Amino acid sequence: MIMSGWRDKIEASKGDVSMENMIMTENLTKKYKNFTSVNEVSLHIRKGSIYGLLGPNGAGKSTTMKMLLGLTAPTQGIFTIHGQQFPKDRASILKEVGSFIESPAFYSNLTGKENLDIIRRILNLPQSSVEDALEMVSLSEFGDRLAKKYSLGMKQRLGLAGALLGRPPILILDEPTNGLDPSGIHEIRNLIKSLPKLYSCTVLISSHILSEIELMADDIGILNHGRLLFEGSMEKLRKNAVQSGFADDNLEDMFLSMIEKDNAARKQRALL
Repeated sequence: MIMSGWRDKIEASKGDVSMENMIMTENLTKKYKNFTSVNEVSLHIRKGSIYGLLGPNGAGKSTTMKMLLGLTAPTQGIFTIHGQQFPKDRASILKEVGSFIESPAFYSNLTGKENLDIIRRILNLPQSSVEDALEMVSLSEFGDRLAKKYSLGMKQRLGLAGALLGRPPILILDEPTNGLDPSGIHEIRNLIKSLPKLYSCTVLISSHILSEIELMADDIGILNHGRLLFEGSMEKLRKNAVQSGFADDNLEDMFLSMIEKDNAARKQRALL
């Protein structure tokens, strides 16, 4: 019955393109021996949207993204990306996804362009895709510079360029503004905000800072200790904030309150 209901959801989302979910997970779970990193998480990420996956460090954001990329296998639960189900369609899924997970690694003695060309060859993309990606992240004039001479902000942009090679319809970006100064954060944020309109892609981005996600995302999911505490539009979160007695112009307090309330409930359950 569960699988049948899941298929019905997929078919329903296909029927109306405006309501289509590009990524759907159902009870996605990852356990490591006695530790549960992700606990029955069900996400619904709309086509053409920016979806912010929010939560404190250790909430399960990176693990969720790694499962979607096939880098670690779910303990239970299923997911589909662009109507294709993992693991059956794993190869097809990966061809449609560009990713940036944790800090990108490069060959320091190769240029930015040469580093991207390695990825291009693996993906069997045309040579022009390297210049295209460099232009999108404003690195065209630095393409021939050695990667070891790049600043941290430039390395982050080069990582994004790698994710953007071939203009994939789906981007999965794990804390892409980590370690950047305010100017670099602003630059990367504006780039990410432009991507859905630039070439009709869907973006899943993680962060532990709500104010950063608030400036980019259409919808958000809030994780804490592997559990999904909230999923919905930014407008829905604002309404929840008002109903809970918080000002709708300070969602950070609402977010922290949700986390604290969940942590208190977890401690109470542990005492029983």
